[in-house]
Amino acid sequence: MQEPPPYPTTQSSLRFLFRGELIEASWAGRLGREARYNPVLYSRAMKFKVLQDNLRQTLRSRIEAGELTGLRLAKETGFKQAHISNFLNRKRGLSIEGMDKVLKVQALSVLDLIDPGEVNKRASIVPPSADEFENVLLVTGAVAATEPLIMSLRIKEVLKFKKSFLKKLRPAIEGHRENWERFVLIRMDGHEGASMYPRLLPGVTALIDRHYNSLKPYRKGESNMYAVARNRTCTVKYVEEVGRHLVLRPHNHAYPVEVIPIAEGKTAADYLIGRVCYVGIET
Repeated sequence: MQEPPPYPTTQSSLRFLFRGELIEASWAGRLGREARYNPVLYSRAMKFKVLQDNLRQTLRSRIEAGELTGLRLAKETGFKQAHISNFLNRKRGLSIEGMDKVLKVQALSVLDLIDPGEVNKRASIVPPSADEFENVLLVTGAVAATEPLIMSLRIKEVLKFKKSFLKKLRPAIEGHRENWERFVLIRMDGHEGASMYPRLLPGVTALIDRHYNSLKPYRKGESNMYAVARNRTCTVKYVEEVGRHLVLRPHNHAYPVEVIPIAEGKTAADYLIGRVCYVGIET
């Protein structure tokens, strides 16, 4: 029987990974080996116009400091001087390709144009740990169900688990889950905890292995408990696949069995957020 990790204490932590504009690998390299980046679109809060304004301000600051001239920038980018002048004086904007040229010749990253506070809020890098413990994030069921990588603003708490314990847990990935952050924690509310009583209790914290989204048993003769995606959040139940439906069974027979139809083009694995592999109770 595996030795469970000591139930961890909370610890403040900041995680960095900008989930906005495409970020080149060289930026990730600046942040160290733990850095990862995710090519997704701008967040709604970060508009292309804001990036242009910030680039314009950066260029004007360099010109005022004597480090740059509009003529030199035009020659380096291949633009006409009038084009650069109109951009700097807010008479016109730049295309994405044009911004790329300016960023390249000025050795700038798109992150140099973003408010650091915005980067920190929308970042996701697991802080490297020098001891025998690994940082695991406590998040809502909705975040666990829908976000492969977790932004710092989504984190409720950071808890610690023994690295040796986590390494012993066997994954069973179906589909494309390799890029999902593997372990997350969710806290069970009253209804969810009571439906799995006595295996779970209201208020317990469940460790979810999101790299285990297969219905095959983890241990012979035992039913896995799964966090299952439902209405963009999650429920914890035993799960069976019957035809094109998932049957969600509670441990507490006072609660009803639920049935979820599997949508066209989906498989059971798409609904399984992950296997519950540890349950902790605060005392």
